[in-house]
Amino acid sequence: MGALETSKITKDHEGWRLITCIWLHAGVVHILANMLSLLLIGIRLEKEFGFMRIGTLYVISGVGGSLLSALFMVSNISVGASGALFGLLGSMLSELITNWTIYENKFAALLTLVVIILINLAVGILPHVDNFAHLGGFTSGFFLGFVLLVRPQFGYINQKNSPLGFPTGTPKRKYKTYQIILWVIATVILISGFTIGLVLVLKGFNASEHCSWCHYLSCVPTSKWSCNAPSNYCMLSQLGNQLNLTCQSTGKTQTYTLNNPNNTEAIKHLCVGFCS
Repeated sequence: MGALETSKITKDHEGWRLITCIWLHAGVVHILANMLSLLLIGIRLEKEFGFMRIGTLYVISGVGGSLLSALFMVSNISVGASGALFGLLGSMLSELITNWTIYENKFAALLTLVVIILINLAVGILPHVDNFAHLGGFTSGFFLGFVLLVRPQFGYINQKNSPLGFPTGTPKRKYKTYQIILWVIATVILISGFTIGLVLVLKGFNASEHCSWCHYLSCVPTSKWSCNAPSNYCMLSQLGNQLNLTCQSTGKTQTYTLNNPNNTEAIKHLCVGFCS
């Protein structure tokens, strides 16, 4: 159905899943939560920087989240726009940094933004939440912000808009030196990171095997919950009496024809039998 499933990317060469999974969700609550977040964050950014820049940032951040998830969550199936949304959060942080001189109440804005980011990342340690997609999206968006969301200096804008013949003093450069340096560094990191990540994913590299503690970035087990996915957990999609089940633990997919499409107990038994 287009969900992020590493085995299908590596074995069946379905690389398009890195993008399509961004537009899929696990249910009504999932999509409503993500779309509400998109409205709260995206509208402000789009008003300031335009649809093209924010749309590009959104999609690339989503792919960045998919890449990191595919590297660390090899046996899981993932859907959702959370990686792209975290990319917008990351870009807000880098936009504040790269345009630091034009802001008032800089430190208050920085503190508020950091607290919001930390709270959202902390939610990712709950079970069945793909925090690697969040981290990958946030990191991608953070560096993309240095590239796509740079603002010209006020002095340059004033000179550009001054009437012809009006004395403007010493010519101002469009961007400050530190903005250009950050732009170059971020561009190099983005190109290198996406290239290496894509190559590793296509080769079937399992990053979790080389990092014994990294799984704690996505889920921290407590006495209240376990981080192990239940063996009979299924993702499902239903159209009429046609039910498509995907077993979370094995990655297998099967389509069933139901006599009663509304019989949730029967669907649960199908999942248990299919995954066992």
